[in-house]
Amino acid sequence: MHMVGFPLLLIPLAIYNIIVFLMPGVTLAEPVLTLTLMSGAGWPVTLSDILLALGILLLLLEVIKGARPGGKYLTDHLLSLIVFGAAAAEFLLWPKFGTSTYFLLSMLALVDFLSGIALRTRRGTVTAAAARPVARTRESAAPEPQPDPAPVPSKPAAAPPVAETAHPERPEPNMVPVEATPAASSPEVASPDLQPGQAAPPSPEAPPR
Repeated sequence: MHMVGFPLLLIPLAIYNIIVFLMPGVTLAEPVLTLTLMSGAGWPVTLSDILLALGILLLLLEVIKGARPGGKYLTDHLLSLIVFGAAAAEFLLWPKFGTSTYFLLSMLALVDFLSGIALRTRRGTVTAAAARPVARTRESAAPEPQPDPAPVPSKPAAAPPVAETAHPERPEPNMVPVEATPAASSPEVASPDLQPGQAAPPSPEAPPR
């Protein structure tokens, strides 16, 4: 469960109020300590400087909190706005708060509020830009609805093929080629000297003609 973030810039503002109302003898411009730098120069640190340095560090922490995912809900921004409004009202209405130190602390509270709003707006823009490609990918992956195909009229069943009546074919006559009959040969006579078709040899007794 998310808890409402405490506005850290309220701490230096509260310390300033405590010094003004409860420690009237304490002066913010009076040096608290003196630091010797490497150059040899002495730097007098006042209470005002400490409050400003604390406010800057706390502002850094507020920006880091607002930059985290899910950090700084709307209630946190509203509290930051209330802190800035109260600081601005004290600076304008109370004479003891009309100093440069308190003015700078009020400006830090304003920067805290504006940075939180800017980070929230930026986070919403990035989230919306990241969600667009995912939505386009899902739309492209979804199959388009296709219309139902028109019913095809059923064709009547084809009649079974009628078997053709086999007509018995008439047997063709066997035409046997007639071979040419050889000429009748003359009958052979038992006599080897006289065969039919041969002329009889002349008799030796008959006188030549």
